[in-house]
Amino acid sequence: MALNCKTSSEVMKAVEDNKIQFIDMKFTDVYGQWHHFSLPVGQYDEDDIFTNGIAFDGSSIRGFKSIENSDMLLRGDPTTAFIDPITAHPTLSVTGNVYDPLTKEAFDRDPRNVIRNAEAYMKSTGIADSVFMGPEAEFFIFDKVKFESGRHKSGYALESAEGPWTTGEWNHGHVPNWKGGYFPVAPFDSLQDVRSEIVKVMIDAGLPVEKHHHEVASAGQCEINLRFAQMIQMADNMQLYKYIAKNVALRYGKTVTFMPKPLFEDNGSGMHTHQSLWKDGKPLFAGDLYAGMSQTALWYIGGILKHINSLLAFCAPTTNSYRRLVPGYEAPVVVAYSARNRSAACRIPVGSDSPKAKRVEFRCPDASANPYLAFSAMLMAGLDGIKNQIDPGKPSEMDLFEGETLKQVKTVKGSLNEVLDALEADNEYLTAGGVFAPQLIETYLATKRVADVDAVRLRPHPHEFVMYFGV
Repeated sequence: MALNCKTSSEVMKAVEDNKIQFIDMKFTDVYGQWHHFSLPVGQYDEDDIFTNGIAFDGSSIRGFKSIENSDMLLRGDPTTAFIDPITAHPTLSVTGNVYDPLTKEAFDRDPRNVIRNAEAYMKSTGIADSVFMGPEAEFFIFDKVKFESGRHKSGYALESAEGPWTTGEWNHGHVPNWKGGYFPVAPFDSLQDVRSEIVKVMIDAGLPVEKHHHEVASAGQCEINLRFAQMIQMADNMQLYKYIAKNVALRYGKTVTFMPKPLFEDNGSGMHTHQSLWKDGKPLFAGDLYAGMSQTALWYIGGILKHINSLLAFCAPTTNSYRRLVPGYEAPVVVAYSARNRSAACRIPVGSDSPKAKRVEFRCPDASANPYLAFSAMLMAGLDGIKNQIDPGKPSEMDLFEGETLKQVKTVKGSLNEVLDALEADNEYLTAGGVFAPQLIETYLATKRVADVDAVRLRPHPHEFVMYFGV
């Protein structure tokens, strides 16, 4: 249940009024994983939770602290409070910010501190006082999954009643074909009730849902759209979105994954992110230039396109992300912008003439991203474009996926290793104003190269046995 609290006193009153038994404290690590611990009501007072902070072991959180310097404090943000719709016992959830227990300073590797820094930096430039984000997260709902990876064997398997591979078995016959999942009614869309229940729980928890539907890929690809919100609130919302989707699916005996490309030769899952800047209550992206956009908006696009490969280190941060970012599956791999053209990395939606609706849609991100770092990085790239008046070039109106055209355009880097190299070479726009700490970037690069890139690079792939075992 949404509480709409503004102060810690209002949160504590909600605890009493709703007979809450536990207060659940949540935070996000550098790589996007939500973490939590629960406090029995009455064991800690209002000052402990919201002012002094609750201690935890930072050395057990990947990317945070070493074991000899492990203590951290988590201070709750009262505006994030909601009654958890998943837990069996009455539980109030609060998202917090991480602090150093000695200096009492905000911890610079806490992603929520980074996004607060980004918003403060935006205001300090005088360019804008508000930034809105509207991500469109796609995901798959499968019936079952199994996977293993060892020294002598490796493999995975997925089960879905909607999988085109099931047509050779006895079934009802209404199964979406490959890439045939966009908007069919039941019985082709077998997940209407599951999505509706997910949406109902999201709304009860305070998430502003606009619509839900089946997506293009077969085998259960879905999308639930949230109404745009201020950047920090939207990052919080995305963590709650994923938490609810996964847990409600489990009630139906199914499993949800935000993995960008779980199926070979079908569409992957993205997180197209709509964004706009405002100042003094007025939209800054509306104007009389291309597609009704302002010069500020075009410069913002220029910044995103200039820094696109280093951006992808945060916006498409897994090796699997680059199974999705390939031509031919509606994936935006071309470094260009366009109105309506969904093959460009940046699209300008033209569905409304209202100045308030003018926005930029960055189509490369996927939902494996840490929303706090991804949103912050996009904003910093856009602000850099405005500050330095970066020209995005001419818009692209042709089909950028068409064979000969694709040979003539610039595309994004094709692997996680390459975009990590790009981040190492191009990060000054992120560290401006102290938004991204150099230590955060260094830790992120080092961990990603070992835990992600090398973990995949050094292992034989199952398909290599198909291709090479008999050589």
